[in-house]
Amino acid sequence: MDDETRRFVTTFREFMTDVVHQVRADSDGVEPLLPILQEHLGVAPRSLPVVNEQVSPLRYADADVALEALAGLHGGRRLIGVGGGMARRHSSLAEIIENAGQHGMFPVGPVDYARVPTGPDTNRQVISFGLQLLTYDGVPLVVLQRDAQPQFGRELPGLEVLAAADAVVPAFLDELRRLMAERSVLRGQVVAFAPAVFGASNGSVTFLRRPTLTAADVILPDGVLARVERHLTGVARHRDALTAAGQHLKRGILLFGPPGTGKTHTVRYLMAVSPGTTVIVLSGQSLRLVQTAAETARALEPAVVVLEDCDLIAEDRTLSAGPQPLLFEALDALDGLADDADVAFVLTTNRADLLEPALAQRPGRVDLAAEIPLPDAEARRRLNRLYARGLPFSPAALDEAAERAEGTTASFAKELMRRAVLAAADAGHPPADADLASALDEMLADSDLLTRSLFGGPAGDADGGHWTAGPQPGLAPG
Repeated sequence: MDDETRRFVTTFREFMTDVVHQVRADSDGVEPLLPILQEHLGVAPRSLPVVNEQVSPLRYADADVALEALAGLHGGRRLIGVGGGMARRHSSLAEIIENAGQHGMFPVGPVDYARVPTGPDTNRQVISFGLQLLTYDGVPLVVLQRDAQPQFGRELPGLEVLAAADAVVPAFLDELRRLMAERSVLRGQVVAFAPAVFGASNGSVTFLRRPTLTAADVILPDGVLARVERHLTGVARHRDALTAAGQHLKRGILLFGPPGTGKTHTVRYLMAVSPGTTVIVLSGQSLRLVQTAAETARALEPAVVVLEDCDLIAEDRTLSAGPQPLLFEALDALDGLADDADVAFVLTTNRADLLEPALAQRPGRVDLAAEIPLPDAEARRRLNRLYARGLPFSPAALDEAAERAEGTTASFAKELMRRAVLAAADAGHPPADADLASALDEMLADSDLLTRSLFGGPAGDADGGHWTAGPQPGLAPG
């Protein structure tokens, strides 16, 4: 043993000695844990096996709700905490039972709680670390409920179950899972899943307000919105007839088109016309949670899983130099759902040409593709009127702006109205047609400059080093 290792061992021994002395000092007057567990179970706790059940961090509130409901159905429960500082957090239930009482370790303590969201405006106080003493089918059980602590290597929350007759545990866990789905705080909500900082399997839930859009708020080519809506909600309305005819319920919709044309806006409309449906939104880094989203959607059907910018994970494999595990997960998620699963996948992309053909090669993956194109002149007029509601712009000014804004998107029209109002506020007067025209001039100039930079960038002037914009590929000089 070298000197450095010897110093570490000595320091660690002194630290542990201090801990033991402190535990002993703090243990005066505390209630020991083992006698309580033995009285409840009727047998020595150390003689019983512990069954572990992991819970998705995204469903931890559901587990708390289900445990409370299950206890209510089977005679109630007693809650007790475990003392012992952070040592209890690092210890399994079996380790706590094995060491309880030794040197005053793991006495009865307070139950730990955490507050978690259950909706856009609601929260629930859940048990983050505590023991539940209850009965199931007449058999006493002890359940240790603990949340995740990824910073200490525990990425998933879990339940650890100790039963006087371990044969009852599978039925207990089956009923628990059923209640988690039946009484889920996610059911009928619009939620976004996001991965957490620690660990790929960790995650969090954000509850979103369900949009209140109507068909009049969505400007698309004739027939497109009705076709997409029918494919999403029509299957749900006629699920009994489809099932009786042996037809599958799972389905996929792809919305594709240039950025800013209204794909996300269309998705928001689909959320609005699907009240009571659970909607799970994945985008960016959260796309890695597609398998978890699919499993959750199956448990909470009818459900919709939204994959925004799906080309990030579903690029054609012939265009990629390496494997794409997230693509395989997406395909597995689509294929893994049973035919009777009332689950729809809605995918959006700016680049449909890059998508993996396998996404559309099997029923129940993507069976409807709808283009959300750049708006034509009539659509631009309708967009201007939509976003100018309540603003004092004349119909003639709105129509002229639509004619001049050829090649722009729906988001351009929305931003145009904001810029016009901002210009008027800057000038200190109510919005007028002149402000609309001025804002359009500015936005078209900004757009032109950005287009020139994207298509090759500025060319250098050899005389003096000043930068000037030269002719660009695909654009007329000038």
